[in-house]
Amino acid sequence: MRERVLVTGAAGFVGRHLLAALAEAAPAPRLFAWRRPGGAGAGAETRGATWSEVDLLDRAAVERAVVAAAPTAVYHCGGAAAVAGSWGRVAETLETNVIGTENLLQAVQRTHPGARVLVPGSALVYRPSDAALAEHHPVGPVTPYGLSKLAQEMLAAQFAAEGLPVLLTRSFTHLGPGQDRAYAASSFAHQVARIEAGESEPVLRVGALDARRDLTDVRDTVRAYRALMAGGAPGAPYNVCTGRAHRMQDVVDRLLRLARRPIAVTVEPARLRPSDHSVLLGDPARIRAETGWAPRIGLDETLRDLLDHWRGAVAAEAAGDARPAG
Repeated sequence: MRERVLVTGAAGFVGRHLLAALAEAAPAPRLFAWRRPGGAGAGAETRGATWSEVDLLDRAAVERAVVAAAPTAVYHCGGAAAVAGSWGRVAETLETNVIGTENLLQAVQRTHPGARVLVPGSALVYRPSDAALAEHHPVGPVTPYGLSKLAQEMLAAQFAAEGLPVLLTRSFTHLGPGQDRAYAASSFAHQVARIEAGESEPVLRVGALDARRDLTDVRDTVRAYRALMAGGAPGAPYNVCTGRAHRMQDVVDRLLRLARRPIAVTVEPARLRPSDHSVLLGDPARIRAETGWAPRIGLDETLRDLLDHWRGAVAAEAAGDARPAG
């Protein structure tokens, strides 16, 4: 029987890459893609997916859409994803990530309880530590976003305990082409592209560069999600990470080496977060041992592809062909 795969948040950064990867599978599944009402439209990368606008906070609408899709697998990529922005939208972040997830899981449990559901979580559920974080490390989020993802994870784990096959991740920082410029590396690359095009002065404006982050290419993250969907054990979280942390200064330095003209760097206080992890490093031992997944794409390739994405977007905008580009 042909698989029927539902992707929520399909118009978002990870969702778009996931849809593209699923469309290339052999045999290709029947794809059902949800985006939020009034959100970005489907792009060329959707390749025949059936699109629907679904408000995750509308319980009845969610159940109707689940019944219509009749999924055998669900990737729940929808929800609030902005860490810095969560400080100004605490209630909205909690509501979207917790109540929206509850509505989806209840609908799947009631109508298609055999469907495997992957709920991507966040490494920001962990208590800050300078050590490599394994899944047994204590939790203790320090941002509203991290709190919402811990509540989401605990909720999903309860559904798993009740028999719904729910897969959980604690995903570390991922980046790559198509990422919104609200995120650090994408912001840096977008600024470099504008400077190269002569649309901005040759100054890169940054936040804290001493922070260290475990950085995974989004395309590797999507491979991890598919590996977990195929062979992960429901109910307990898996770190999705590389096991290596990079200073954000290193990210800036690599982008500047790729730049086509000299660029100065200045730190702007407005780009500093009220609270954060100085180090966010994961231990990928569990996912590697249980699924065989390992990252394939190095940071230099990721940053080159990210910068090329923004070069193309800036050129298209200058030519009067502007499209949403993350």
